Amino acid sequence: MKVTQEKLPASKLGLEIEVTPDMSQKAYEQVIQQFSRQASIPGFRKGKVPRSVLVQRMGTSRIKAAAVEDLIQNCLEKVVKDEEIPALGNFQLISSFDELVTKYEPGESLVFSVSVDVPPEVTLSDYTGLAIRAEEIKYDPAEVDQFLEERRKEQATLIPVEERAAQAEDVAIVDYVGKIINEEGGEPEPLPGGEAENFQIELSEGRFIKGFVEGIIGLQVGETKELNVPFPEDYPNEDLAGKEAIFTITVKELKEKELPELDDDFAQAVSEYQTIAELRESLEKQYQEKADRETKANKHAALVEAIEKVVEVELPETLIDRELDNILQQSMMQLANYGIDVKKLYTKETVAALRQQSQPEAIANLRKSFALKEVAARESLSVTAEEVNARIEELKDRLPPDFDRDRLSSALESEMLKEKALDWLAERANIELLPAGTLEAEAAAKATAEAEAAAAEAAELAQGEESVGEVVEVEATDSPE
Repeated sequence: MKVTQEKLPASKLGLEIEVTPDMSQKAYEQVIQQFSRQASIPGFRKGKVPRSVLVQRMGTSRIKAAAVEDLIQNCLEKVVKDEEIPALGNFQLISSFDELVTKYEPGESLVFSVSVDVPPEVTLSDYTGLAIRAEEIKYDPAEVDQFLEERRKEQATLIPVEERAAQAEDVAIVDYVGKIINEEGGEPEPLPGGEAENFQIELSEGRFIKGFVEGIIGLQVGETKELNVPFPEDYPNEDLAGKEAIFTITVKELKEKELPELDDDFAQAVSEYQTIAELRESLEKQYQEKADRETKANKHAALVEAIEKVVEVELPETLIDRELDNILQQSMMQLANYGIDVKKLYTKETVAALRQQSQPEAIANLRKSFALKEVAARESLSVTAEEVNARIEELKDRLPPDFDRDRLSSALESEMLKEKALDWLAERANIELLPAGTLEAEAAAKATAEAEAAAAEAAELAQGEESVGEVVEVEATDSPE
């Protein structure tokens, strides 16, 4: 079997394969035997149909087409293996199949051409000293105080209150009955599940639909009040979203929180530390490390965008399709976690539209990935099995018991190699660190400026058209009758 290779655009490899006469004859005989075993012809038992009868009944063209199809498949598999071609899939027959069937004669050679997607060649221009801008996240000591205050509230003791009205952060015990206002002016209708006795609610923002907590604040124990409360438009229950409700609320008890002191006893109650000083020190370290991780992530994100601008790579369709599959799969998993029925959402039409819409994202993802892998290859960066196993141990508590270790190891190795490439780039990059929120503010200002410029251009164009209209009108008025 003779094979000629040719590089084609879009990371395809062209293969011209010449099938030997022996292979040609063997493929034909195998198809005859297969049809003989399967054919059901009246008057003959399966496997006992004479060859001449079989050929007459099945038709020469059908037998030759099956033989050619087998030849193409078997020869491709052998060529890919023997020539050690890193095929990604997506084989395409370049030759006309009908012409091949017409030309094919058992015992004679046959030449056909195919193309196959292969890993792309990656070209990187200068990637050392990349100039980037990234936001620096700084540790804020107030985060520690906020954390400790939240834990104090969780450890608070509830003290009954009788001589004052309800205040924010109190805990109220209430009875309530809810009804939906009839949009057509009729009597309010009972709110399904909108009735409770001795219901305990913390009088803090966000604890219930907006207006409910606010309406309780200021009430005395034993006092009853009617509240008009609208359900938000994005309320999870679609039957209630956007509707007006009336709640009749009676305050039965009020309790205020008595917060514990920030002392060693408190530290022991909420943590593994023996003193409040140790707890504070630990929290400060955690929040500092969190700020450092976020800053590093910002640097890496900027480097990824920068490296994509200096890479040239022709992406094969096979890889683009696989990346689109990944994007849609991740999107479906996220929606499913929100309780959305993805089977109803993802129809054949919407999937096709989403794949088309997501193609720029898929291409960008692949360009960035190949750029980082190329950096790792050029700089001889690698990830050891020990490093991968250590990462798996870190993640073990969050993994299902039956996780595929080999598959996870391969994915982690790829991601960790990219991280090493980004660390290598960061050490050699020119990085301008900016205060948090700077880039977002700049993007918003740019969008505003572009919108204003577009509006000014539109106004100028409209003014010009109005002026032309006035000239035409004047000329029409001054023209002789």
